[in-house]
Amino acid sequence: MSLFHVTVAARQVALEYRHGALTRVLPSGRHRRRFGAQLTRVDLRESLLPISPQEILTAEGIGVRVSSAVRWSVAEPVDFVERTTDPLGTVYLAAQVALREAFVGRAAEELATRGAVLEEAALTGAVAEVARTVGVLVHEVVVKDVILPAELRHAATEVVAARARGAAQLEAARAETAALRSLANGAKLLDAHPALARLRLVQAAPHGAQVVLNLDGEGTSA
Repeated sequence: MSLFHVTVAARQVALEYRHGALTRVLPSGRHRRRFGAQLTRVDLRESLLPISPQEILTAEGIGVRVSSAVRWSVAEPVDFVERTTDPLGTVYLAAQVALREAFVGRAAEELATRGAVLEEAALTGAVAEVARTVGVLVHEVVVKDVILPAELRHAATEVVAARARGAAQLEAARAETAALRSLANGAKLLDAHPALARLRLVQAAPHGAQVVLNLDGEGTSA
């Protein structure tokens, strides 16, 4: 540490205060230290703020737990330091309120099938507006999980299984219909060509078996 110079790391700024007043905003690099000045360093790198799951009531009155995360970085270091003692607390509360307003009253089936991704753009805009007042830039609000009650998850699984069983039964019925149609066509062909029917009988006989054909009342061995 130098007594005459101060170094600000990459992707950081330092706010210089003298006698409680802001005097300089120092970017990354080496700067001359001023007597009696105090520095407050602010990291400008992107960070992740996880939002704990909160329970939201659906249109049916069912509690659904939704969790999210906020990608953020400091846009205005002075506002970030001076506006509030807990800028991230402000962003956290804004994310919770926006999440609740976006999903309260929605149908549980809609949340289970379509998910919450459709609301992420609206969530980002709502949270970014509040975060801007404390010097924070919100890059994205990501909905991580939509956790349905166990009963709904079980019902959804049953619906998927029933659809799969129905599809399997339909495919089996189609195969059986095709097989019956083929047999019917074969039967018509054999009725129209008796010689072909006798030939098919001979071909179907086991090896070494003796087949007796009655042609015009006379027995013929094959």
